Amino acid sequence: MHQHAPVILDVAGLELTAADRPRLKNPLTGGVILFARNWQDRHQLLELTSAIKAIRSDLLICVDHEGGRVQRFRTDGFTHVPPMRAFGELWMDDGKGAKAVPGSGALRASNAATAAGYVLGSELRSCGVDFSFTPVLDLDWGESGVIGDRAFHRDPRVVALLAKSLMHGLLQAGMANCGKHFPGHGFVKADSHTDIPVDKRSLKAILADDAAPYPWLSSTLTSVMPAHVIYPKVDMRPAGFSARWLQDILRRQMRFDGAIFSDDLSMEAARRLDGQVLSYTDAAVLALAAGCDMVLLCNQSLGDGQAVDELLDGLAQAQANGRWQALEASEARRQALLPETAPQPWDDLMVQPAYMQALDLLP
Repeated sequence: MHQHAPVILDVAGLELTAADRPRLKNPLTGGVILFARNWQDRHQLLELTSAIKAIRSDLLICVDHEGGRVQRFRTDGFTHVPPMRAFGELWMDDGKGAKAVPGSGALRASNAATAAGYVLGSELRSCGVDFSFTPVLDLDWGESGVIGDRAFHRDPRVVALLAKSLMHGLLQAGMANCGKHFPGHGFVKADSHTDIPVDKRSLKAILADDAAPYPWLSSTLTSVMPAHVIYPKVDMRPAGFSARWLQDILRRQMRFDGAIFSDDLSMEAARRLDGQVLSYTDAAVLALAAGCDMVLLCNQSLGDGQAVDELLDGLAQAQANGRWQALEASEARRQALLPETAPQPWDDLMVQPAYMQALDLLP
């Protein structure tokens, strides 16, 4: 059995440093998340991803690449994928007057979302990136500044079908997917990067609405990221630290068996539990105990990267002390997110008919 490798960390710059290499070799490291600061052009990105894979071929190279304003690589030929709201608007547009065909907008939008998934997934994979944290399944309540046009629609049925279409496109590109932010981040105004939003609705209301896409997509979703939100009627802990949300509701009730990622533990709000700010290690141990398979620590490799080493050392110590268990099932879920096919080289992709047609279908 492989050692369970739960940590997704980042690297500071455009190429690997002497400090990055031992962190990537650490058996607790399961992947790398890339940011705009790791991007100069396609050639550099491919060199960086190849260098990471040369250290360990099983590391999962991830990025937040949804389209709209959340897209880390935007130049040197990368297609600007529209924000997800554009697909929701297309869904509602059945044409005007005598030419209107009821429902035609929904079918066009579904096809366009598949095209977007294919374009996004195949371009990333050409540059050696394995995985993107997409799609957003949050509902567009018009309240959340942090979600905003990242959401497809207000109706969970429309969200589920457009997300399923996008995931179909990712699958054609050989890429897994990540539904976020479970059970829903669209209803609250506060930005969880700075403080913890609180959603006071009942479990019944949340399941009927915001969380509805998750069971509907249980056969399609390969991973989920919980919301950094507290739902006090269900649990006083944020969803990503809550066994009630992750094990009772998501795993047992909704029968989800894919990977669960914690949100970024470097957000101070993510470590403020029961009134105190926890260390990275304690927060990671709590997230793993609650049911996360992997924990993210972002933007901490900058400078001396002390926080990254602290987390890797602390988790090793916590494992030795029996504070968390390496789970074979968690490692299998992580490995299942790695692509199984070879990526297409960029120049081949550019002239491939399926890719050219997909570009034409984008709104």
